[in-house]
Amino acid sequence: MSIPKYDKEITALVVIDPYNDFISEGGKVWPRIQGVAEANNCVPNMLAVLNAARQAQLRIFFAMHRRYRPGDYETWKYIAPIQKGAWARKTFEYGTWGGEFRAEFAPKPGEIVAQEHWCSSGFANTDLDLQLKKHGIHRLIVIGLIAHTCVEATVRFAAELGYDVTVVRDATADYSDEMMHAALDINIPNYASAVVTTKQILESISSVEALEPA
Repeated sequence: MSIPKYDKEITALVVIDPYNDFISEGGKVWPRIQGVAEANNCVPNMLAVLNAARQAQLRIFFAMHRRYRPGDYETWKYIAPIQKGAWARKTFEYGTWGGEFRAEFAPKPGEIVAQEHWCSSGFANTDLDLQLKKHGIHRLIVIGLIAHTCVEATVRFAAELGYDVTVVRDATADYSDEMMHAALDINIPNYASAVVTTKQILESISSVEALEPA
């Protein structure tokens, strides 16, 4: 699988769910992904990709999960299992530390935080597609959590909408190596044009910056 060329006029980085509950010590979900995340250096890799994208002046978009608020699901007739889990754990609860961006990933001025998604896809019932299209974006680089849920769902939806997608395989994590394999080696390659390493994407993004006129 070849690595695409990234024109900054049509390329954006999409960062999925960099909440404290996911990627910070003390977060509600961190103990469940810690083994995989530390083994592949997920959080430092995510930050390296984000900083490189900023340096190369790629547009940055954040696709964030709904932060639990009392009353969110109590009157719903149909609740997906993943939503039942979020309700039970009060994951990313609004107004709590766990529902805040990990500090290093806080959006900077001009970066866009899409409306929060209720299930897994960053596109479903949000303005992410609208925001990307209004900024002329056709190619996405995707990092974040979790590989077999929000990352995979967002990548699948992006492909359905016509985006060209690259996933950075060691800038995501999951609950087990088996789940990582299913997402990154079996499912996502059907929808993403490239599944690359952090090293590979950093080299590609750096070449975008180097090609800019002095």
